[in-house]
Amino acid sequence: MKVTEYLANANGPIISLEILPPTKGKSIDSIYSHLDPLMEFKPAFINVTYHRAEQVYKKRADGNFERVEIRKRPGTVGICAAIMNKYKVEAIPHLICGGFSKEETENALIDLHFLGVQNVLALRGDAAANEKFFTPHPSGHRYAEDLVKQVEGLNKGHYLEEDIMDGVKTDFCVGIAGYPEKHFEAPNIDTDIYYLKRKIDLGADYVTTQMFFNNAHYYNYVAKCQEHNVNVPIIPGLKPLTNKRQLTMIPSIFNVELPVDLCNEMMNAKTPEACDRVGEEWLLEQCKDLLKNNAPVLHFYTLGKPQVIYNVLKRLF
Repeated sequence: MKVTEYLANANGPIISLEILPPTKGKSIDSIYSHLDPLMEFKPAFINVTYHRAEQVYKKRADGNFERVEIRKRPGTVGICAAIMNKYKVEAIPHLICGGFSKEETENALIDLHFLGVQNVLALRGDAAANEKFFTPHPSGHRYAEDLVKQVEGLNKGHYLEEDIMDGVKTDFCVGIAGYPEKHFEAPNIDTDIYYLKRKIDLGADYVTTQMFFNNAHYYNYVAKCQEHNVNVPIIPGLKPLTNKRQLTMIPSIFNVELPVDLCNEMMNAKTPEACDRVGEEWLLEQCKDLLKNNAPVLHFYTLGKPQVIYNVLKRLF
């Protein structure tokens, strides 16, 4: 079922989750052990992130260094199929521009269509680890809106090979990312939402936001989007803060603000368990407030701390 259909037919709060593929060499059992407890809450869909290859330098026998590309987290398409088979729940693969050609993207979409996947999340992706600014694949897309165009083109039966006549039309529901505190590369929130609106005009069906820790950012963002005639569902992205290191790491990596009260409570926590409790209580209050204000979905970035999210959901429902 498409995300938009879930939202249209919802009779109560919708839960969704997001996971990382395991690193190469690890078993998919690490995914199952992560998700098994959370399935008690019947998530409507599970997002699976997609990861570009990274360039590393390996020393050769002659003493020189050779540049090698490796994918540390392969398996997004296979994991989506496994999740759908094991849990009978919709899986949403991320698609990214960085590191992928248009041909590779089309082949991934064909595989996903064969597997019965009906939803994708179209993202530009981050710059490579060794780059200051994002650089697209030489045969790929520079912007997420170009990726949305490709998915929508395939939905109309338009393939890269022009000699394919009467090609099968896919029917993907397309999600895109939104940034309540604006994307770090955008000069201001209005410009950021202008480009969001362009992707929606090209066919994107819903928005999933970057994490935030102050619900006011989400409410202001939704209101601002409505001012720009963005009328698709905007799903709030949520993540528990669970250790003191995140107080500097999360703002640095994700360019989001951490409220003073949350920081103070985390700094006053004396043990790892106390840190978990701080994050749990903060996330619980965020969820209660979002539900009270009719947020369409509670979308949890489960990376690393599924137990905290389990505790929050147990107390909510």
